[in-house]
Amino acid sequence: MGPDAVIPRYGADLFTDEALDDPYQHYRALRDAGPLVWLQAHEMYAATRYADARRVLDDQATFISGEGVALNDVINSLGRGTTLMSDDDEHRMQREIIGRPLTPRSLADLRPEAQAIADSIVDGLVEKRGFDAVTELAEVLPTSWVPDLLGWPAEGREHLVAWASAQFDGLGPLNDRAIAASDDILAMSAFAFQLAELELPEHCFGSRIQRAADQGEIDRSRCPMLFIDYLAPSLDTTISAIGNAVWLFATHPDQWRLLQEEPYRIKAALNEVLRLESPISCFTRVAKVATEVGGFHMPARSRVLVSFASANRDERRWDDPDHFDIRRESAGHLAFGHGEHACVGMGLARLEIAAVLTSLVERVRTLELDGSPVRKRNNLIRSFTSLPVTVTPKE
Repeated sequence: MGPDAVIPRYGADLFTDEALDDPYQHYRALRDAGPLVWLQAHEMYAATRYADARRVLDDQATFISGEGVALNDVINSLGRGTTLMSDDDEHRMQREIIGRPLTPRSLADLRPEAQAIADSIVDGLVEKRGFDAVTELAEVLPTSWVPDLLGWPAEGREHLVAWASAQFDGLGPLNDRAIAASDDILAMSAFAFQLAELELPEHCFGSRIQRAADQGEIDRSRCPMLFIDYLAPSLDTTISAIGNAVWLFATHPDQWRLLQEEPYRIKAALNEVLRLESPISCFTRVAKVATEVGGFHMPARSRVLVSFASANRDERRWDDPDHFDIRRESAGHLAFGHGEHACVGMGLARLEIAAVLTSLVERVRTLELDGSPVRKRNNLIRSFTSLPVTVTPKE
């Protein structure tokens, strides 16, 4: 296509209650419209096909994060310079500090502890036979164990789920949902600033950030935001993935039987859950220079929404993409992003999700919904508020 090709336009607001409840019809319409679409309601472009979304994510020189990755200017201004909203050496330096305790070797050392906690949680739930898979399962490991790793004090933990959800509401458009989240965003930031002034346990993740500041690697003022970089993404995304996994297996008993018969598929099952129900729907990037996406021209300084959730259901990349199949090779999904800005904590999230799935597979014969799940409406996170289930334990 030439530079004068007319870019398709899409008028619907992707962040209404109805759109958040059932986003996939919008994603399909956007993919069908073209490789690059102008979102009239949000005044930015959208890359929703797999190849184009991945191309944007992989080209950090052209599509930058330093101008913010949210859909509104307020958060993009406030978040500039954080790990999520920085580029080049600034981003790599912060990412390297955060990633030190998250190497494969370090995570391997943490696996037995995570599995033991997951086993204890699931043992108690299986004995009850019925439970809420969000509040009693999905939220427990991320809100207890991960704050321990960070060195987050016991005080304030009761707010963590609300605070983390608010961070992702704030990254959406400046709608009523984002505005309502502002108090919780400020509360989490204030608490992180208080945490930065404490003497944290020597081997926790937070103390490593403080030591990096003491050694001059980063300015001390960066510590609170790096704490949040650990905590906020590690909560909602992991809670979302665990809840979505339980929902998918409860509604696809054939896949649950298959996983029980072939438990070596847990890693593949995890990837298929993340592909089909991506925890984070999207982030944005800004074109540093004039460029093209799918043959369509984008002016310099244009903002483009990169839809992970749509790309992960692209018919051009996946056969029968709306079907849940744990035998599928889903490892190429974009649920954790891709390229230099791929989620630095994805290894920890995978560890937690796999620990819970392993515990369930070893202990639960049947898994069924018990009533109607309640969707959590969040600008960016795809998850449940409540997911009642009943289980039959293995003999």
